Amino acid sequence: MKSALLCLVAILSAALPAWPPTARAAEETDATIAAYAAGYKAQFTCSGLFDGHKSLNQIAAHELAGVYPLIAEKLAALPPAEIDRTRRQVRVAYDDAMPPRIAQWRPHLGCVSLPVGAEPADADKIPGITLAVETGGTEDDGAPWSTRAPVGGSSGNAALDRILDAVFAGRSYGRDAVTSAILIATPEAILAERYIEGFTPTTAQRTWSVAKSLAVTVIGAAVRRGLLDVAAPAPVPEWQRPADPRRRIRLTDLLHMSSGLDSNRAGNRTDRLYMGGGLVTDTATRTALEAPPGARWKYANNDTLIAVRALRAAIGDDEAYWRFPFAAVLLPIGMTHTTPETDWDGNFIFSSQVWTTARDLARLGLLYLHDGVWQGRRILPEGWVDYVATPAPAQPPIRTGRESPGYGAQWWLYNERVPEVPDDAFAARGNRGQYLMVIPSRNLVIVRRGYDPAGGEGFALARFTRDVLAALEGA
Repeated sequence: MKSALLCLVAILSAALPAWPPTARAAEETDATIAAYAAGYKAQFTCSGLFDGHKSLNQIAAHELAGVYPLIAEKLAALPPAEIDRTRRQVRVAYDDAMPPRIAQWRPHLGCVSLPVGAEPADADKIPGITLAVETGGTEDDGAPWSTRAPVGGSSGNAALDRILDAVFAGRSYGRDAVTSAILIATPEAILAERYIEGFTPTTAQRTWSVAKSLAVTVIGAAVRRGLLDVAAPAPVPEWQRPADPRRRIRLTDLLHMSSGLDSNRAGNRTDRLYMGGGLVTDTATRTALEAPPGARWKYANNDTLIAVRALRAAIGDDEAYWRFPFAAVLLPIGMTHTTPETDWDGNFIFSSQVWTTARDLARLGLLYLHDGVWQGRRILPEGWVDYVATPAPAQPPIRTGRESPGYGAQWWLYNERVPEVPDDAFAARGNRGQYLMVIPSRNLVIVRRGYDPAGGEGFALARFTRDVLAALEGA
């Protein structure tokens, strides 16, 4: 009997197609991927035009090139975007039976991706704010630096100039690296500032995951005001049923990338939110635990998104929540060319979707060099810089033969794991080569922006930092 049963199983197995354990039934359909591609094009065209002040040629060459393999082929086949400059709306057709994918710009909050199936008139229903201060203009006053190297000119340090020449010529620091901006500064002076042709100090780019380090800064400002406690369970509304074990996940677990939540095989891919017009509350808050909170490190966009979702709940007023990043951090330190974008329900996508300039990122770095104080005004709690730069209880694995920094709270730690740079260095890192390096012992910040293609050999941040420090020390 047993022999006959085994024979039947073998026959059926041979007749069925191979089905790997990853379960292809859970993967996106072609229709969904087509919607992703159109949403990506609409979102990046909208943000590039109205947040970044870029031309369509620049957007095509940078934002829409070197993208994820998942959508690259379908993206290339899409028709040109339809741009309504009066409404500041971008529409991209992709399926004769479906409405186009739509991205709508709003003052201060940038472009929002409407859900798949939305009509152009639905853009009138999304939230927005007004502020007394203009943001995202085409001028930058250069504050707080008392001296600034000429934009695109010599730094006055021949060794440093040679390094920058090599970077922009593509001769070093990553075979496939495409650098768009470099800024090196102390609190008093911009030592060097260069941009790719056509870019200026007010040309914004998407931060990608550098936004996570800005997110923890905004959360730090909320902690200082008593709105949040990192040691307490995160006040996530979707988790408050009495039997829900996720109620015990602390805010610090989320900030340390140690929530224990399932975030797919690659926690940095949140396509339904980033490209599909999804909501934070439809994606990030709905996954189950797969490890004890605090016990496992796993890089996950959702951990950041949930932490910022907790901030919205703690504030308890949507208008105040949308204003909070500006009032608490961005405007006080002069980051007036920074645009944090939201989903269509008004949840900040602070895991990636922020547009900003090299100078504004340098200002964020200066805030951390000053222990969270800006020109005598405390922005972050005392000890917050130590908190974000202290190794989390669970750490990422060391990758042999590759740059392998540790992790604090939404900042990467260039400690003894990366011998090329001082042990107190920490960095914000984002897709396509977005970097903000903070080195307290050298009183220095280094910003590098780029368009490194997906899957290529990206920019070698540690080696570049090592060489910059050597050039400055030899001056």
